[in-house]
Amino acid sequence: MRELLFVSHRFPYPLNKGEKIRAYHLLRHLAPGWRIRLGCLVEDPDDLAHLPVLREICAEVAAFRIDKRVQKLKALARARPGRPLMLDYYRDPGLGRWVAERLPAADVAYIFSAAMAPYVLDRPASRALRLLDMQDIDSEKWTRYAADAAWPMRAVWAREGRTLLAYERRAAAACAATFFVTKAEASRFAELAPEVADRLDYVECGVDLGFFSPGHVFASPYPGPARRAVFTGNMDYWPNADAVAWFATEILPRIAPRPEFWIVGANPGPETRRLAELPGVHVTGRVADVRPYLAHADVSVSPLRIARGIQNKVLEAMAAGRPVVASPGAFQGIRARPGQDLLVADGAAAMAEAVGAVLSGAHPGLGAAGRAAVEAGYAWPAVLGRLDAALARL
Repeated sequence: MRELLFVSHRFPYPLNKGEKIRAYHLLRHLAPGWRIRLGCLVEDPDDLAHLPVLREICAEVAAFRIDKRVQKLKALARARPGRPLMLDYYRDPGLGRWVAERLPAADVAYIFSAAMAPYVLDRPASRALRLLDMQDIDSEKWTRYAADAAWPMRAVWAREGRTLLAYERRAAAACAATFFVTKAEASRFAELAPEVADRLDYVECGVDLGFFSPGHVFASPYPGPARRAVFTGNMDYWPNADAVAWFATEILPRIAPRPEFWIVGANPGPETRRLAELPGVHVTGRVADVRPYLAHADVSVSPLRIARGIQNKVLEAMAAGRPVVASPGAFQGIRARPGQDLLVADGAAAMAEAVGAVLSGAHPGLGAAGRAAVEAGYAWPAVLGRLDAALARL
């Protein structure tokens, strides 16, 4: 059986972040035809309880723990002109040695995110076919952060955006193919890096239609009767924290009568937790299962102002048969019909109007139409067929 070395900056389980969801389903899809050796970093030690899940699909799992605060300090200490901080944040000597030992035997080296490229590209040349899965253009995300930040972080994020783009271009040039989550992201990177345009492709994210089926029956996690809007997502991700703060302060007060707003996701920071002091706002922190919160919500909202690629939270809510109201950023990359499969609203006033319309019963078929849309185009086996085709070509 062929050997596939998969190097990831995330431990791909539990499925509580978009990158973890994508990595896990890639591994599960590839497992029948490959002997997979997974090397990854672990930021949350609780994730290691899920090692048996990954060992069922991988021949070997090597997980190396890192501490976020320590890694940030190391990245700053190693900073030098032209080098992105991200590369040193995700640098770990143990994982480096592990990759060096296994790379010579690999037929394919699958690099999951540009931040992990040094583990493979900085090693002596091997026979392995090198594939880079950038998912999104991270450099543009940092540049976007800089636009909204105050000094001195504006300068830090702008530098990260510039230096990371230069590295992304070098990494893509050193690989046989580079994948993104949408055709639009691949096209945009082709504009930024025309020298590798002929080696860019996209493999979309899917959704587990069975797991998020509206046919499941759950007890309500909510106390008492009320109209509820829900946001799901990991809350230590700045775009998510920005989205819920914007919804709670600028959108929710415009909706009459005001519904409850539930923020469901792990690792809420102090600013997110303080939102629970506002009328009708609830912050759960980590929950065992987001599906009951989706199933018993009246509307799922995704008011992201900073977004790249495909938002798993939108696909999951649609798969669960819930009406979805999304910002244009959260909707980008999703093949669905605005106004029929979900509502897309630009700005606080439009978002409030759309949520109010759903809550008033103006769109009774929205949830069912959203479910049908993801059934038609986002089952994991279907979207990962593009990866199979790419591997066959290469």
